[in-house]
Amino acid sequence: MNPKIIKDPVHGYVEIDEEILPLLDSPAIQRLRYIRQLGFSYLVYPGANHTRFEHSVGTMHLAGVACRQFGLSKEDRLLVLVAALLHDVGHGPFSHASEPLMEARLGRTHDDIAGIVDAQFAALLEPLGIVPSDLCAVVKGRHSLSGIIHGDLDVDRMDYLLRDAYYTGAPYGTVDAHRLIRNLHLTTEGIALDENGINAAESLLIARTLMRPTVYYHHVSRIGECMFQIAMLDHLATHPRGGIERICTLDDAECIHVLKNSKSTLSRDMAERLYGRRLYKRAIYAGQDLVNTVAFQTGWSLERSREVAEDIASIAGCQAADVLVDIPPVPGDMSLEVQVKNRHALVGFAELSPRLQTLNQTRREQWRLGVYTLPEYRDAVADAAAEILHIKKPTRQDTLF
Repeated sequence: MNPKIIKDPVHGYVEIDEEILPLLDSPAIQRLRYIRQLGFSYLVYPGANHTRFEHSVGTMHLAGVACRQFGLSKEDRLLVLVAALLHDVGHGPFSHASEPLMEARLGRTHDDIAGIVDAQFAALLEPLGIVPSDLCAVVKGRHSLSGIIHGDLDVDRMDYLLRDAYYTGAPYGTVDAHRLIRNLHLTTEGIALDENGINAAESLLIARTLMRPTVYYHHVSRIGECMFQIAMLDHLATHPRGGIERICTLDDAECIHVLKNSKSTLSRDMAERLYGRRLYKRAIYAGQDLVNTVAFQTGWSLERSREVAEDIASIAGCQAADVLVDIPPVPGDMSLEVQVKNRHALVGFAELSPRLQTLNQTRREQWRLGVYTLPEYRDAVADAAAEILHIKKPTRQDTLF
């Protein structure tokens, strides 16, 4: 069978097996063309308009490279390729921006794709001999082959780091994906790394660490996400039955259209602000040195954040909708459980990479608690938030603001 060729700006020419084309052309996969990979990062980096579709194709390409490296059978290779293509099919609008709502209201995350697979892909998987439950297990990380796309050194992460760096212009996402894959081994216990690939693996960890504050947790991206989430919450309050289920099937443009035409005045206002980039501003932006991180270790839910926003607004003399509280989880350590294979034995990665401890300390130092508001309320909101959240006074004015 003749493969289809796609020209990808990150990987070059990507071959798609002819038997996979019906999946690629399915409505659920084509919808990913209209879901931004980086949510609201385009408000910071104008070039960050790449999509989940591109990323899914790129992940499938790297998965194919890994399958050849591991010498997988045709059946296993096909299972991994399809899992790579479908691994993000469960994303809602603006990717991870809608994830907290999905978790809170539906009790699932984007990689819980069983319902979508059963409803939209079962008939397409049957001719390929792929069992839907096996496919979902690979995506969820519960299969012997999951490590290829869902692990410490997975091709999903390799692609998004390379792709996100390319489209944002941030020079930190450099990963030598092909060298790294060439030094991976598939064992009965999962993915193992040849000792010759330690530097390539470290480059991936460094890229993750540097891209985190620069792209993934940039304060403008976080402000956009918070504004979107409060718009969604107020919209859903006017559509209590089935609203979130429908919203999660929309693409970015459809979702903004819904919010712009919502019965909720707040949702309409937030959508218009996002569309015109009239964003909230930082009132407080504090690191671990200024707060008691024990209280924020696991991050705060949307509901908890809105409760505290109401308390801050009450003291500051503004409306609750004028305050956004953003408290992400404190980053956990990158443990990289993968074993390193040398001539004699398998040893833990941390034993051979002293940089891991430094990178983990850097990740913790990058954490920020954010309180955002309209420009006219910055001072009042900053004072109220510092009181309620027990934030220490900074030694320099620009530490918080």
